[in-house]
Amino acid sequence: MCGIVAFVDNEKPQLKDTLIEKMKDRIIHRGPDAEGKYVDDDVALGFRRLGFVDLKSGNQPIFNEDNTKIIEFNGEIYNFEELRAQLIEKGHTFTTHADTEVILHGYEEWGKDILQKLRGMFAFIIWDTKKKEMFGARDHFGIKPLYYAQMNGTFFVGSEIKAFLDHPNFKMELNKRALKSYMTFQYNVTQETFFKGVFRLPEAHYFTYKDGKFDMEQYWDEDFDPKNETFDEAVDNIDDVVKNSVKAHTFADKGIKVGSFLSAGVDSSLVTALMRPNNTFSIGFDSGYDETKQARELAAKLDLKNTDKLLTDEEAFKTFPLIQYYLDEPDSNPSVVPLYFLNKLAKDNGYKALLSGEGADELFAGYTAYGFNTKVKFIRWITDQLKKLPKEKRYKLGEWLEGKHFHCSEHLYRNLAPARETFIGQAYIFSPEEANEYLKPEYQDGPSIVDLLKPLYDKCDEKKDMNEVAKKQYVDLHRFMPGDICLKADKMSMANSVEIRVPLLDKEVMKVAETTPTNYLFNYKGTKWAFRMAANRHLPEEWATRPKLGFPTPVREWLHEKKYYEVVRKMFEQDFVKEFFDQDKLLKLADDNFAGKIDGRRKIWTVYTFLVWYKLYFIDNFKLDESGIDKAKATAAEA
Repeated sequence: MCGIVAFVDNEKPQLKDTLIEKMKDRIIHRGPDAEGKYVDDDVALGFRRLGFVDLKSGNQPIFNEDNTKIIEFNGEIYNFEELRAQLIEKGHTFTTHADTEVILHGYEEWGKDILQKLRGMFAFIIWDTKKKEMFGARDHFGIKPLYYAQMNGTFFVGSEIKAFLDHPNFKMELNKRALKSYMTFQYNVTQETFFKGVFRLPEAHYFTYKDGKFDMEQYWDEDFDPKNETFDEAVDNIDDVVKNSVKAHTFADKGIKVGSFLSAGVDSSLVTALMRPNNTFSIGFDSGYDETKQARELAAKLDLKNTDKLLTDEEAFKTFPLIQYYLDEPDSNPSVVPLYFLNKLAKDNGYKALLSGEGADELFAGYTAYGFNTKVKFIRWITDQLKKLPKEKRYKLGEWLEGKHFHCSEHLYRNLAPARETFIGQAYIFSPEEANEYLKPEYQDGPSIVDLLKPLYDKCDEKKDMNEVAKKQYVDLHRFMPGDICLKADKMSMANSVEIRVPLLDKEVMKVAETTPTNYLFNYKGTKWAFRMAANRHLPEEWATRPKLGFPTPVREWLHEKKYYEVVRKMFEQDFVKEFFDQDKLLKLADDNFAGKIDGRRKIWTVYTFLVWYKLYFIDNFKLDESGIDKAKATAAEA
């Protein structure tokens, strides 16, 4: 796992050399093991390495045989040995045993079609010195990040936005249109980031840049098309592909420690049970939000070592500004806090790579938000029968249920009404109308929920018989997954120079998931049911059927405790807050929540997150102290 940064312009090589050194030093946390660069009249490439494969000769940038193409790569390719053998047979000469070089020679041989052959997580750029053209791509699910910008005659591309900040042609300006939708979704949903003019390369896309022109194309997409199979066949297929994927994701050179995360949920537990690592890692809070007990219990049953830690509220709360710095953009998902410390725990114990359970809920319909809104099993069964009605009748019944308030009406409505009317994703913090009540007029402009989701639902509707639950999965795979889940996993792991691997979020696993009948996954028995039954073959039954918890974080307790409430209120009182928000309304929100009059914790945390992030980047001009994370943590906490 690594960090890449590059820029293209016509400045002199000596100036480029100085700038690329500063830029790659901003992301030293992504690769403390080694560094590299390439500079000429047209381009500067900077690289930081966290090594796993071919530690001796795998440093980047890497050149092809005649030095006309140069690659920088961040990620892991799990089928690189197979592809390497094919390319050698076709006459390509390799100078390393690293997976990076497979992409380079694969691009020489197959062009952009190399992307169809790769299995793994990746973000890479290839510079062609003859054509003076850059080609770059991001993996199928957006596991690894890649940002780009065109400013003042310079084209920027890199793993993190902060790597651009030290270049004189980079203009740091807030993207005002990102704030409103962030307040609804808890993360930035738009492709343009909170930094105006800086964009994410979308998942499963590639780009070319030449002569000042940027072009982008999608190379892959999910295709939910259930096949005719029995339930037992579906479980067998899921079991087989997950076992294969976990095995593929454990690869590393000898001496590199690969462990796993372990929580009380089924996903990380299954990965751990299949992997059988030397060490598992768990995190909890000493205020009562604690999954470490269940993790220790499972580790004991599996005869595995578990290392865990209970965070104090004070260390978690004080580290929060540093966490937002590493994220590049504000993300108010409370789980970023335990995820940061979980990776730190692994690093402190000598581990560089961890397997994690992200992806199962999106691929196998595991979220209760897809329409699991009652505990009454009989009502769930009745609902499953009603879902068999013709689409027009289901929709009409759903339309009648909208706004009704009786027992289980919410469950019926969310299962029978069209997905585009009932589902926007896994978070709904402020409604657009509520957001406008708090925001100043100049920040009320921004893409609407319909603007952001309509293109996805339109694609779903092109497939006439696509299941409504599958549509919700598709929306999550293109919004929540790359914008929140994958982003925080990458940034929180790389903040600690640790690599997270996600064997459940894999294109081979996706091939099985998209052909599994939805009613085997999401039904009256539970969510991701066939997946749970596959997991049940490897776990105690209480783990396979346990409800999802995520990373429980004590935000409610923090905001009801006087010292943390006062920290948040002090932030809300600062003068710069008036630029964005109705300050009096914000203070009342914090006060009413503290007094127990309302439950406003998610709204408060979402606004507080944005303000912490904005202050770090736009007021304090914070830069991580390269002498060490501990010193930086203290500085960020004071901010």
